[in-house]
Amino acid sequence: MKLNWQRMKYIQKLHRVLYAIGLGPIVGKLILLLTTTGRKSGLKRVTPLQYEEIDGKYYLGSARGLKADWVRNIQADSQVEIRVKSLRFQGQAEVIDDPARLADFVEIRLERHPRMIGLLMEKVHGLSKNPTREELEKLAETEALVTVTPNKIKDE
Repeated sequence: MKLNWQRMKYIQKLHRVLYAIGLGPIVGKLILLLTTTGRKSGLKRVTPLQYEEIDGKYYLGSARGLKADWVRNIQADSQVEIRVKSLRFQGQAEVIDDPARLADFVEIRLERHPRMIGLLMEKVHGLSKNPTREELEKLAETEALVTVTPNKIKDE
């Protein structure tokens, strides 16, 4: 099963609306809003993304790899803004291309959210619900990982 990117746009719009009406603390358990600067337009672009917070950094995986617009925007300008739960902050983003680090990230996601991530592994990537390390590193060759280090965090 391939992801339907057109359908994902509707889901992303829903997440933006949920944050806008004040449900960020509920939605923010899994979804944050990443604001990047468009590499061509210079306009602010808001993308809802699943995330993991690990040791004070925010980790974002891109199933579209380096082709995702938000990843390409970060490659052009690594200053980003994040809105997660009731927090907003600026941060420095870094695109990681090391398959081992991306595999580490997916292992953490599988540990924290075994049903959801296991289902994604199976339905989207054609792997088992508990893929091997070797399978994860092979998957990582086509995906991207971004880390965001917060500058200063403030409550809304």
